[in-house]
Amino acid sequence: MSYLPRLGLTAPNYDTRPATDVPEPVADQCHSGWNAIAAELQSRAASARQIAVECYPGVDDDAVREILAKALTPARTVDSKTAFKPEADIDVMVEPFLGGDDPVFGFLNQTLSLSDFFDPTRLPDLSGAPGLTLIVGPGASVLAPDADILVYADMPRWEGQLRQRRGEADNLGTRNRGLKASLQYKRSFFIDWRVADRHKVATMARWDYLLDSTTPAAPKLITGTAHLAALKALSRRPFRLMPFFDPGPWGGQWMREVCQLPDGPPNYAWSFDGVPEENSLLLRFHGGVTVEIPAYNLVFRHPRALLGEPVYGLFGPEFPIRFDFLDTMQGGNLSFQVHPLTEFAREHFGLPYTQDESYYILDAEPGAIVYLGCRDGTDPEAMFADLEAAQRGEKVFDAERFSATFPARKHDHFLIPAGTLHCSGENSMVLEISATPYIFTFKLWDWNRMGLDGKPRPVNLARGKQVVQWHRNESYAREHLVNKITPLESGDGWREEKTGLHPAEFIETRRHWFTAPVTHHTGGEAEGSVQVLNLVQGTEAVVESPAGAFDPFTVHYAETFVIPAAVGPYTIRPAVPGEECATVKAFVRCKA
Repeated sequence: MSYLPRLGLTAPNYDTRPATDVPEPVADQCHSGWNAIAAELQSRAASARQIAVECYPGVDDDAVREILAKALTPARTVDSKTAFKPEADIDVMVEPFLGGDDPVFGFLNQTLSLSDFFDPTRLPDLSGAPGLTLIVGPGASVLAPDADILVYADMPRWEGQLRQRRGEADNLGTRNRGLKASLQYKRSFFIDWRVADRHKVATMARWDYLLDSTTPAAPKLITGTAHLAALKALSRRPFRLMPFFDPGPWGGQWMREVCQLPDGPPNYAWSFDGVPEENSLLLRFHGGVTVEIPAYNLVFRHPRALLGEPVYGLFGPEFPIRFDFLDTMQGGNLSFQVHPLTEFAREHFGLPYTQDESYYILDAEPGAIVYLGCRDGTDPEAMFADLEAAQRGEKVFDAERFSATFPARKHDHFLIPAGTLHCSGENSMVLEISATPYIFTFKLWDWNRMGLDGKPRPVNLARGKQVVQWHRNESYAREHLVNKITPLESGDGWREEKTGLHPAEFIETRRHWFTAPVTHHTGGEAEGSVQVLNLVQGTEAVVESPAGAFDPFTVHYAETFVIPAAVGPYTIRPAVPGEECATVKAFVRCKA
């Protein structure tokens, strides 16, 4: 089966590795491969007393230390981890944030710093040491705050998760590789990344170099100047994140073809193509060399220009909009689930907001459905009694007895405010548009199947029961949540529609159909919001600045792209003259 013809595509053109050219003045400040990296550091080491290599969680600091020590031949090499507290003490320190034996949920740490992981009695004396001292590992710059050269070995969170799955990474302050990957991820999400990110923000302006060791065999070193210049340029122009794709127990085959993904995995269930917390940015230097950095570096460095002053005021340096794909074409149903209300998320997990979301249907087979809301007249106690019986293995849960279902067709839009029962059925391709805290899903029923590890995926009946909004039934969904399309403006060759989201949600979405250039505006850095878009119809489109503030930017079918608030006015036109294209755009409602 080929999906391309009905999408109007003769061949797939989705770019899985979109790269942004760094500004010309710094485009040569990149050193590729360990030999070139060593030579660059050696050129600086002659006059240096200390080199600190700070490592983000997931970086193989032992390998980095060994390679650099061999190349630089320092008088002394220090492993920062030898100054950590005993592992048992660190476990006690972080336990309040881990939620006990809960396999998924904890409480977001907002207080711990890297210095809290060190034992004052184990700190090395670095003062007056003769010759060059090389300090490598997490917290290296805490031990050597006045190092002559500061290298930051960075790591996208997604790569860190892959290393945890392969048993190649530890959590901060532990030697726990081999622990179940989901438990390592939980500790990373609630503790490690928060601690490391606070330290990253505090030190980023004084990095001499950024080391990209995401691909261990092909490391790159760029100057701190080049890193900051690239981030500044990105904060004022359209860009794409580097997406990632992953299999799942319900995954489908649509993305494999349309996004040109390799064979190997049995399916591709989901993709993040617009989640800076997880995605990377690819920076292209002279010679076509690309350097991968966490996209969140941009959020941390230029939150006002990227997000807009009102959005920054509401969320701080957090990117609140998420675009991702959920592929069930030739696959199975997603889990039957519900998301917590904001007050529940705040009280139980330390989150300032929750995962309100929506399903935009990119493609669907005849007969595809979405489960949305409970059936009119549903007895909550009866539904949860059946769910509990299903969890005990006594019966199969009859989802259609309790949940309303609606046909799912291409370009339908289903709104899913927190507290609403929902599930995408099989044979749909969903562009999910939501708020960002993606981990907070209470699965209620997983169709009696195993995860890819051969074990049941955790369900959360007790929590789910506390947050289901029973008034969001079939009648409510039909009136308020299904295809709430409102025509807005139109012009020569274009028309605009409001497609959501629900009044309870802070994100609004607009759809533009166009055969000619259509003008958009972010509202500007001072008053507007970052905008995230996806080309949901058409072969490709071109984003341009009326004032020539950035080079023309081409996007292809199904690609997600970000327009920083600082951009202001911009236009989008079909790349193929006369072809009808459509974009869906999401932004934060900043004004009533």
